[in-house]
Amino acid sequence: MVDLAQCWGGGCVALKDVAERQGISKKYLEQVVAPLADVGLLEIKRGNRGGYQLARAPEQITLAEVVSASEEGINLMDCLGCTGVCEREPECITRNVWGGMQRAITDYLESRTLADVIA
Repeated sequence: MVDLAQCWGGGCVALKDVAERQGISKKYLEQVVAPLADVGLLEIKRGNRGGYQLARAPEQITLAEVVSASEEGINLMDCLGCTGVCEREPECITRNVWGGMQRAITDYLESRTLADVIA
C-alpha cells in the first residue's frame, strides 16, 4: 500500500514491479492485495495498461483501514472483539489493560494515513 501510495497519480502499477521494488515475491503480493481489493482499498484493472492502484488518494486511506483489511481486524486479543470467547473473561483482571492498549493502537492507526507514511 505504501508503494502504491508513492506511485499515486501515475496510473496502475504492475505487481511484479512492486514485488521487485520491495524485495518480496509476486506470489505473496497476490495474496496480500486480494483482501485489500475486496474491501475497496485497491482497484484492479485488467489488460495491457492494467495493474493495481489505490482506490482513493493516500490522504484518504487510514492505516487502520489497511491493517484491518490485511490482518483480519486489529484486535490484540480475541476477547476484545466480542464477549464469550474466553471462559476466564468474567474474572479477568487484565482485560481492561488489553482494552486500553487496543484503544491506543486503534486511535493511532485511525489518525494516520498512507500520505503520512510517505511524507
